[in-house]
Amino acid sequence: MIRQRKFVALFLAGGALVPVIAGAAVSCSVSATGPAFGVYNPLSATPAYANSAVHVSCTLLSGGATTVNLVSSYSTGNSGSYASRSMLSGASVLRYNLYYDAAYTLIRGNGTGGSQMGGATLNLTPGTPTQTASGTIYGRIPAGQDVAAGSYADTIVVTITY
Repeated sequence: MIRQRKFVALFLAGGALVPVIAGAAVSCSVSATGPAFGVYNPLSATPAYANSAVHVSCTLLSGGATTVNLVSSYSTGNSGSYASRSMLSGASVLRYNLYYDAAYTLIRGNGTGGSQMGGATLNLTPGTPTQTASGTIYGRIPAGQDVAAGSYADTIVVTITY
């Protein structure tokens, strides 16, 4: 029987769980960083872009070969919507979003509201007990937002189910 566990991490956080999968003990750790956009110029006609990464590493602790199916989902953050996420600085709002692709068409989310979930498969064996899956997080702030000067932030929860 396959048991599914969830690992929830905030950007900049990581941790580990030890589920039992098909008679094998596996430990997975997750780390993710949010994109650092730097200074946003509201007078620029060009969107702001920044990339970051998410990494999952799983290690076979005991038992025979096993396959670990990873599914990732991302929260909406401050906005409550995947259509456009929101960074806040006090009452000021700066719209942005996170994507799976460099074309900025596949929104990272939970599969609802036009968003997509991600996934990867790791094959762990006694000969190769540790495998890693990594992905680029593409971030984009649309141009032309008339926002006040300030430090803008959002918190996104990344959930990995395996």
